[in-house]
Amino acid sequence: MNVDALAAVIPADIEAADIDVRLGSVWVPQDDIHAFIVKMLEPNEYATRSMTVQYSPYSSLWSIGGKPWTGGNVLARETYGTSRMDAYEIIEASLNLRAATVRDKKYDAEGKEYYVINSEETILAQEKQTLLKDRFREWIFDDPDRRERLVRKYNDEYNNIRPREYDGGNLRFYGMNPEISLHEHQRNAIARILYGGNTLLGHEVGAGKTFEIVGGIQESKRLALCSKAMVVVPNHLVEQWASEYLRLYPAANILVVSKTEFEKKKRRRFCARIATGEYDAVIIGHSQLEKIPMSPEWQEKHLQEQIDAVMRQIDEAKRNNGEHWTIKQMVAAHKRLETRMKNLTEGVRDNVVNFEELGIDMLVVDESHEFKNLALTTKMRNVAGVNQTDAKKSSDLFMKCRYMDMRTGGRGIVFATGTPISNTLAEMYTIQRYLQYDELRGRGLENFDAWASVFAETRTALELAPSGRGYRLKTRLAAYYNLPELCALFANAADIKVAADLNLPVPVIKGGKPTVVLLKPSGLQKNMVDGLVERSEAIRNKQVSPDVDNMLKVTMDGRALALDVRMIDPGLPDEEDSKIAACCGNVYRIWKEKADDKAAQLVFCDIGTPQSVIPMRKNDDGVYVLDADNFNDVYNDIRCKLANMGIPQEEIAFIHEAKTDVQKANLFAKVRSGAVRVLIGSTAKMGAGTNIQDRLYALHHLDVPWRPSDLAQREGRIIRPGNMYSEVEVFRYVKEGTFDAYNYQIIENKAKFIGQIMTNKPPSRRMEDIDDMTLNYAEVKALASGNPKIREKMDLDLDIARLELLRNKHRTQQFRLQDMVSSTLPHAIRAQESLIEDYEKDIAEAEQAAGSKFSITIAGDTYTDREKAGIALLALCPLAAKSEKPYEAGKYLHFVLALEVNVFTKDATLMLKGNHTYSIDLSKSETGNMTRIENAGKGIGKLIEDCGAKITDYEKQIQNAKLELGKPFVQEEELKEKKQRVARLNVELDLDHQEENVVMDESREAVGLNSEVMDEDEPESER
Repeated sequence: MNVDALAAVIPADIEAADIDVRLGSVWVPQDDIHAFIVKMLEPNEYATRSMTVQYSPYSSLWSIGGKPWTGGNVLARETYGTSRMDAYEIIEASLNLRAATVRDKKYDAEGKEYYVINSEETILAQEKQTLLKDRFREWIFDDPDRRERLVRKYNDEYNNIRPREYDGGNLRFYGMNPEISLHEHQRNAIARILYGGNTLLGHEVGAGKTFEIVGGIQESKRLALCSKAMVVVPNHLVEQWASEYLRLYPAANILVVSKTEFEKKKRRRFCARIATGEYDAVIIGHSQLEKIPMSPEWQEKHLQEQIDAVMRQIDEAKRNNGEHWTIKQMVAAHKRLETRMKNLTEGVRDNVVNFEELGIDMLVVDESHEFKNLALTTKMRNVAGVNQTDAKKSSDLFMKCRYMDMRTGGRGIVFATGTPISNTLAEMYTIQRYLQYDELRGRGLENFDAWASVFAETRTALELAPSGRGYRLKTRLAAYYNLPELCALFANAADIKVAADLNLPVPVIKGGKPTVVLLKPSGLQKNMVDGLVERSEAIRNKQVSPDVDNMLKVTMDGRALALDVRMIDPGLPDEEDSKIAACCGNVYRIWKEKADDKAAQLVFCDIGTPQSVIPMRKNDDGVYVLDADNFNDVYNDIRCKLANMGIPQEEIAFIHEAKTDVQKANLFAKVRSGAVRVLIGSTAKMGAGTNIQDRLYALHHLDVPWRPSDLAQREGRIIRPGNMYSEVEVFRYVKEGTFDAYNYQIIENKAKFIGQIMTNKPPSRRMEDIDDMTLNYAEVKALASGNPKIREKMDLDLDIARLELLRNKHRTQQFRLQDMVSSTLPHAIRAQESLIEDYEKDIAEAEQAAGSKFSITIAGDTYTDREKAGIALLALCPLAAKSEKPYEAGKYLHFVLALEVNVFTKDATLMLKGNHTYSIDLSKSETGNMTRIENAGKGIGKLIEDCGAKITDYEKQIQNAKLELGKPFVQEEELKEKKQRVARLNVELDLDHQEENVVMDESREAVGLNSEVMDEDEPESER
């Protein structure tokens, strides 16, 4: 029964057409890559024998050894290669997930050499690279034997996970506040913490993760699964966390760390308190965790492991003639690690209790997305969304996680966040490194390049430059493949719950969606947008130094310009139709309408944050003005405008006014009570952990946030349990003709993309990622001008997606038909023919053994009376029930009788074993069972007829399959035409200004456009 239950939940095999295989997928055997190269490039016999393909799991490095001379090989130099980069080099680059790039050597004024991208040769090489990748996808499964072998290998290695479902319905929480009842999802989450391994609680904002963690800690402590937990939370939430902890478990013994207690002079004494105290939990801030060091010995061991790994990669790359830039990148990483090791061994060591001595065996990290900037080593260069810079607090947490895994066997870490994926699915790999490091290593996916080769694809494309004029090469993680297998692996650690799963009592947004306040741009704004385009062109043409102006500055100025022209030049006039003015109008209207309820409102703005509160005074006309010469920041301007409308100054506050945790707690209490009714803040300071929803009626997005997670965190402040309003309002302020509208569209599309992964529903097998916001400036301007070609392109994109889906289904059908003709149906025919042979032998042997009268042997005794024989047979059932294998009961004609009894249902089955085995379900009728045995022997002739009919049917199916096999995809031409039209539109949408194709080398750009606003090593970095 257990075997049957397990068999029922084994994932169904994935067919070949649904498995995405890339040139570089680490699970494809090296021999198959060798065979592909030989098939495509047709080297001579000697070159074929001399050439080798090798893969190193240490570095995920592929190499082609013994590359033949390609001077006379048309396939290697012309069809699939170029004069500057032959097909062998392009294939090797593809195997290592690198874009084919041709560089020219140059010399500066001092005679030092440097390299620049040769745009024409690179474009040509990348066309050949795309062709080879397409040929590989077509070739890899075109041979039935190879297809069957690889499909089996993929299913065995990756499609072998059925995530466990946790049920906390039977848990009893001793010591919990009896006035509080946990939701079902909270109980199940606690069960996961208790029974599972390392856990990510990726629950919707407002789902009650705090109580899940507290319940998990207290139950783990009660059941002796842990002795002391450390809870690491955002600095400003330490006191709030302690309050919530004691609200759920009033008798809990917890230690709460304040900032003053963790100053350097007091740190050693306080760490000693943690080490010697028998606390249920110790609650500390994010920044304080980093100040508790691992022991020097552990740090040295951890760093040495990384140094050794990088050295192995460098040695292998040199041994296999790896690319110069890859080796240079690895050497730089090695130097950084060596420097850290030197600083560690030679530096002055603070005589403080180290992390291992604290006795912590459960580490909980709240708002864990703050630690997403964990550096990784990769052979890929300048890939947007792949973080290769090391945030110190993230590397410190990673080291502590590795220690916790060693101490607890992979069961001692809990992460919690409402936004596990902030911007790109590459962040999923980072979470897996924290929580599933050993599992990744066991599957050969420890290295990011190996992970990406199975689940992601980089694409280097010639794209519109941010200025909207000219082009540049850009590499990014553009698509994700084999997603159900990735999500199943992720689900071993991740407990994901979205709003649809929870059905929480939260308010709904009035009208079903946010209200978009669309504002016309002023003439001044239009002129300033044109100025941004001119700056972009100057940057592209290298007419300005990167330290003077660069694309990040242009992007930031574009966002600021959409908010208010005074953000660019404080001396410009205050425009009446600005976003600030529109927002203030709505804030005042709601403040007045909801005066009886003392409703509160939040205004979010990440741009133009205040340095201080500027005093206001009344001028001669009795109007409030700021005590400053010019416009200073958005916050003070809003406060002044609202005061002039009639809102008392004491009811308006900035989150930035609260400098300490105590001040924040007091400010939040005022908002909850209605004393402060308008609170203005940024995502970083007023996002995650700000629980002030009690009286919130409206939320205003004054600017466009940078990431989908920012939008979720903002709106999670108002749409959460505990809000007195069942319906709330959310406003988005958008300026036409600026970045605003399209940036919102990009964020929402990216949120939908992430949302399809962060769910309990099976995702699509493949998804295209959404590009970042700053690279579609041409489309933004086209949308703002009402260009109809944008709509045409969007419609064509949908049609292409539909047609590609149909083509994929057609490909699946062709594979299946090929299998039917070559193997499936012929095997089925041979199986039926084999059955017929067995049946005919059984008939002949039965006729030879048959006598004139009925005779059967049961348990060694021969019976001619059917009733007595039936009684003897049923008497053997208790013995058969105890037997682990079919119980030999006797003989009938030439058949051996074997009896099997299901111990649960007591159902008995008798098997007649001859050349074939025939099964009979026994009843309680003694004579009836004998009749069934006789009929089984007599019915073999009918079985032969059935087999013959099946053979005829199979032969007919083979003929039908041959008729369908090889038929082309009927809409192939339509798909081709629509792709060509989209390609033309992409060129035409270059703002009707065609210039020469200038291609920029991103590795030499001063500032990358995918840089994020907030640096996680700083509490907040705002503009």
